[in-house]
Amino acid sequence: MLLELKRLSVPPGQRVLLHEVSWQEFELILEELGEHRSARIAYDNGNLEIMTPLPEHEAAKEVIGDLVKALLEELDIEFLTLGSTTFKNQVMFKGIEPDQCFYIQNESAIRGKKRLDLTVDPPPDLALEIDITSRTHPNIYQALGVPELWRFERGQLQINLLRGGRYVESETSDLFPELPLKEVIPRYLEQSKITGRNAVMKALRQWVKEAKKNQSVF
Repeated sequence: MLLELKRLSVPPGQRVLLHEVSWQEFELILEELGEHRSARIAYDNGNLEIMTPLPEHEAAKEVIGDLVKALLEELDIEFLTLGSTTFKNQVMFKGIEPDQCFYIQNESAIRGKKRLDLTVDPPPDLALEIDITSRTHPNIYQALGVPELWRFERGQLQINLLRGGRYVESETSDLFPELPLKEVIPRYLEQSKITGRNAVMKALRQWVKEAKKNQSVF
């Protein structure tokens, strides 16, 4: 299988599915693919998906991720972002690489750690998936216990909150309960395509400052 992977080329926007992949094979495949790659993986009970995103996907991921970082900074909330880190749990036979993820409420629990083990460490508080070309795997995030999963698809932000072990779609985020993010995030993402990233980040930060000053959403 490793020899086949060396020869494997996944065009942007496409995915490859491998079946009956053992956990040991999954670990070897991750090692073979390496950390510095564009491809994303999802592993669920022996089924392995390898997907390569389009440039449009990556652009949206970066801007939305930066918007979340700006929100957290302006609200003076400590956080750690781990990008597309591979999160896996051998006991559950599941593994996933989000487009972006954040430790917020559990940031202090993993601060300074070089390796994470989800059998003992908490999962990220927020995972972000851009569904332009990829297929999100909410069942994997549910099993790993990720409290919030944001899915951005067709210009809309979907906020999913973990309730009783399953995701429930919500109009608001538990992490930012007073902010109308389903309206704000898509608006600033679209604006970034016109005015540019830096202008949008400044606009968002100003919006948060004005909101705090007026206490209109806090």
